[in-house]
Amino acid sequence: MTNLPVSNLVNVEVNLGPTPAQAQSLSNLLVLGSSGVIDTTQRVRSYSTLTAVEADFGTTTPEYFAAVEWFEQKPQPGILYIGQWVSPAAYPSGTTGSLVGAPLNATLAQFQAITNGSFEYNDSSPTAISITGLNFSTATNFNGIASIIQAALLRASISGATFTYNSVYNNFTLTIGSQKNVLFLTSASSGSDISAMLGMTASSSGAYEVPYLTTYESAVQAIALFDDRFGQKWYAAVVLGATDADHLAVANFIEGSNTKHAYGVTTSEGGVLVSTDTSNIAYKFKQLGLTKTSVQYSSSNPDAVVSYLARILTTDYTANNSVINLMYKQEPGVVAESLAQSQMQALLANNCNVFVNYDNNTAIIQPGIQSSGDFTDTIFGADWLAIDIQNSIYNTLYTTPTKIPQTDPGNHVLYTVIVSVLDQGVSNGLLAPGTWTESGFGTLNQGDFLPKGYYVYQPPSALQNPSDRAVRKSVTFQVAAKLAGAIDTVSVILNINR
Repeated sequence: MTNLPVSNLVNVEVNLGPTPAQAQSLSNLLVLGSSGVIDTTQRVRSYSTLTAVEADFGTTTPEYFAAVEWFEQKPQPGILYIGQWVSPAAYPSGTTGSLVGAPLNATLAQFQAITNGSFEYNDSSPTAISITGLNFSTATNFNGIASIIQAALLRASISGATFTYNSVYNNFTLTIGSQKNVLFLTSASSGSDISAMLGMTASSSGAYEVPYLTTYESAVQAIALFDDRFGQKWYAAVVLGATDADHLAVANFIEGSNTKHAYGVTTSEGGVLVSTDTSNIAYKFKQLGLTKTSVQYSSSNPDAVVSYLARILTTDYTANNSVINLMYKQEPGVVAESLAQSQMQALLANNCNVFVNYDNNTAIIQPGIQSSGDFTDTIFGADWLAIDIQNSIYNTLYTTPTKIPQTDPGNHVLYTVIVSVLDQGVSNGLLAPGTWTESGFGTLNQGDFLPKGYYVYQPPSALQNPSDRAVRKSVTFQVAAKLAGAIDTVSVILNINR
């Protein structure tokens, strides 16, 4: 017996809306180093544990020491990105070419069964070189496989060849010391072809060629590259092994970057402790009035600012009463400084931060500011506010199935989106009710009290410039937001009556 489908009478179709776009991360740090662990094709790796960093970089590299300061901070921050900088110090003549293999599918037993293995090697030379007679029967692990292949490459007069096995990623890598590009392996005319077993052919999923670079790059060229390719993944950055000139160039780039970023510098220069010194990096940054750069003095730890940034980057702006200031916070793993009053005053005059001892057996971050003198939490919080409003408006336009009209009700849709972000700013503690002390707009006047902590002005659509309306712009919204601020110092007048 056949029954009629209900869809003859009631037909329901499902239209699944698009997934909203993700905003730029405000929790992640980028560390640029020159140890060469990460190749210049991959360029960057992400890490969620110190153990993972140790597996790649060992325990003696600058990248590892910076990661220690990141992951030692409490509460522990999230993702750490480590990128490869082709620095002048580490690569005065550029980099070498290499071939990175795909994760292995073949087992050790399958390799051990090969007694006459072969493949064809090519480094862009006119003639390819056949590598034959590879006998893996006595190899006890993949490092042994790599040693046998490297020995064969050297016997074939391939100068500077280094063939290694990476146990973390379970793959092989072939690097050439001279300025040559290592091409994908192909099959030789004789023997048992192992190019596919090695995961190093053009069809090996995950294998890639790393072309050599003939020159190094400046620090600012490196940070510009990471901003362009990976700018949405990280918010703050440090550059390991940079000179003062490098720091100045990078800081100026960060200041003007279209994607919002922050920069951190650690200095051990004694000049920051002397009120008359004008050569130290903190003084130079202060003179430039850089709002996106923070400097920390440490006499013993070149990565102290990583701990400084790690503490503020743990802020969850989506939570309630979650924003912090950096004054009085801790830096686990950083040795606190013992300073004279005059040295501390010089640091403060240079807008330089420090993790410092006090005579009540405590150590604190002080004062928690940027080179401009603005508080770090204010600058970072303002960036969150701008990014979240931008992303929320974009997603409203992106996920609307019809359209938002150029009318007062249509603009009010965007108004409510802005208000929702500002409400979250009040909830997380960034904003609070207070008196507006600057020039007003809309119905807001200087001296007015903002009971919500903010005011949003949406001008009437009828007042919009016809040329803006013709290209489908919204009206220009204006926002007045009152910071909640924070108490860092306290004055008490104690009157005692006999």
